[in-house]
Amino acid sequence: MTIAAVRAQLAADDSLVGRALCDAWTAEVDRWLAQLVDLAVEGGDPAGVALVAVGGYGRGELSLQSDIDVVLLHDRRPDIGRVADRLWYPIWDARMKLGHAVRTVKEALALAADDLDTATGLLQVRHLAGDRTLTDELSRKAELQWRKRAKRWLAAMSSRVRDRHRRAGEVAFLLEPDLKEGRGGLRDVHALGWAEAARSILWETDHATLDEAYDTLLAVRVELHRLTGRTGDRLLLQEQDGVADALGYVDADALMRAVAHAARTIAWTSDDAWARIDSSLVGPLGRARRTRDLGGGLRLRDGEIAIADDVDVAADPALALRAAAVAAARGTQLERRSLARLAADSPAPAGPWSQATRAALVELLLAGPPAIVLLEALDQQGVWERYVPEWPSVRSAPQRNAYHRYTVDRHLWEAAVGAGALAGRVARPDLLVLAGLFHDIGKGEPGDHTDNGVRLLATIGPRLGLDDHDTAVLVALCRHHLLLADVATRRDIDDPDTIDGVAAALGDREVLELLAALTEADSLATGPAAWSDWKAELVRALVARVGHVLGGGAASDVADEFPTAAQRELLAAGTPTVSAEGERLTVVAPDRHGLFSRVAGVLALHGLDVVDATAASEDGWAIEVFRVESSFGPTFTWGKVTDDLELALAGRLAIRARLAERARTYGGRPRHPAEEPEVRVDLDASADATVVEVHATDGLGVLYRITSALADLDLDIVGAKVQTLGPRVVDSFFVRAADGTKVTDPAVLAETERALLHALAEPA
Repeated sequence: MTIAAVRAQLAADDSLVGRALCDAWTAEVDRWLAQLVDLAVEGGDPAGVALVAVGGYGRGELSLQSDIDVVLLHDRRPDIGRVADRLWYPIWDARMKLGHAVRTVKEALALAADDLDTATGLLQVRHLAGDRTLTDELSRKAELQWRKRAKRWLAAMSSRVRDRHRRAGEVAFLLEPDLKEGRGGLRDVHALGWAEAARSILWETDHATLDEAYDTLLAVRVELHRLTGRTGDRLLLQEQDGVADALGYVDADALMRAVAHAARTIAWTSDDAWARIDSSLVGPLGRARRTRDLGGGLRLRDGEIAIADDVDVAADPALALRAAAVAAARGTQLERRSLARLAADSPAPAGPWSQATRAALVELLLAGPPAIVLLEALDQQGVWERYVPEWPSVRSAPQRNAYHRYTVDRHLWEAAVGAGALAGRVARPDLLVLAGLFHDIGKGEPGDHTDNGVRLLATIGPRLGLDDHDTAVLVALCRHHLLLADVATRRDIDDPDTIDGVAAALGDREVLELLAALTEADSLATGPAAWSDWKAELVRALVARVGHVLGGGAASDVADEFPTAAQRELLAAGTPTVSAEGERLTVVAPDRHGLFSRVAGVLALHGLDVVDATAASEDGWAIEVFRVESSFGPTFTWGKVTDDLELALAGRLAIRARLAERARTYGGRPRHPAEEPEVRVDLDASADATVVEVHATDGLGVLYRITSALADLDLDIVGAKVQTLGPRVVDSFFVRAADGTKVTDPAVLAETERALLHALAEPA
């Protein structure tokens, strides 16, 4: 049986996965190459020649698509050229991907002396065939040379690890992670192994956890190669279901949760090890080596926070949080020996918590971004869930859309720490950071995550030692954590009914104040698409208006008038007008169906995204005001845009055809798979208009297609809120029937949904 046939047979054997498949394929390649060496050596005498595996093959981790990396060692045999030819050509003829070199031991060591990749490759030498004394000599001398140059190589590797992380991103949090090169990926474990060959850097407990995490990622990578039939380490969305099924996961979410959990373990262990390596490379002058008493049983020892040897860890439930808070405040980490003591003996606090324990948690969350590293450390050691027993349900839980950049648990930490940065805006910073920590805790259970969170916080609040009032505030913040952002970006905040509705939901100014800060922290922790100047401006305006009502004022006092007096004068003049200033466009034209879609189409042609629009009509004339953002950057000129608008309003611009041409030229392949569009209708959000909300995959001309479909049904658009959330758009349209009344007829609403879904299904 040929080696290609053996590979095909192994590929078809779905009982072999992960390391088992690597072992089986590596063993087959080992046998094959050993036979080739026997045939290649003249006279059958292997003295002075050896074939060794290096790199991934040296580790015995060949996947079905991996390169076969080998070195043909020789002791200056005169026939080494002929031996090499007789060895390489059968491998090439079998269409195996080969990485090869022919060297003496001295030549290999000389190259390794100056090249990091060669040096690390020789740390994984494995004998395959021929003269074993050559392999042993190379292995022994390569390790000795590596240790002699340890300081130089460790410094170079540390820099390379950081650069690689910046390029490849986080395995745990990316939708399509690089399993090998990303932070928390396989290469991080390789780097730790190479560093260990220079000096002992890992704690005894690290090896088992690293091995388990590594095997998880290795299995995914091996299955990815088998599924796709090619090399590559990025786990694309379209491959995740197949890999999950092959490895026995319930679904792709379960697979990605396992990937995230493994990657975080690797990342944390790697970060901890390299921090200690970097410190040791700086030397005694780089950091204080003396021990300083910080009080409360804590010490500053070698620049890290340590627990005094005479402290009874089991007697103080607040100790882990206090130690972490002190470390975060100083921008350092917890000593590993102290972490191990906490892992072994730190108790779960009995409920209700003492004020000291709760204060330690709040202090940690208020410490800023350095707190994230400490929270991760406590979680990696199994300490964090003793404080938050609900945590395992959200740990490493994926949020599988481009809108969210973190898993649920990391998002909660980021939100809490981000909320801490806004603590100066509120009277109760403690409730703010606790709301950040728990607002999405319900995502760990099936069903509506807000309802779940409200139910869980009714128990969590008292357990934390909060009184009835504070628990009620925490529950209210969870219940309404999406309210301000949703209303500000999808509803008419100039409508007094909208303002009164939010005020009635929140009930008092304390909750409003806290919710405003939580909304910003939550959005910033979600991802770059979730917070913008436009969104911040809308939320601030809504908060100010709701605050006025909660303070006893009337909503009508603070709602902006539209049209304004100046805009009414434009309408009364009865002259078509297209004017633009800054990011605002004002169009005055005879009132007719489709006016909004024409403007939207022209703006799309010029790469301008509509974020807000308002329209009104009087005496047969319409005024529409658009706020836009340029997809090409913060600066753009209006000249060509307004010229095309005048052509479009005169019916002299083929908007649909031009958009199709632009899509063919610039559209490209979508970065994320298209999701099914959804249409929602809200009859209660506005007293005089029906709100039609459209969720769809973003793309060129989407707004034009939506508004054209509405125009085809003779629906007037009197307002719009448009936002892009990663690859998705969430657009809200305030529409009226042709006679100016609110649309409530179920048949008309059903036809509206049908028309919109059809329009969104059409190609651009």
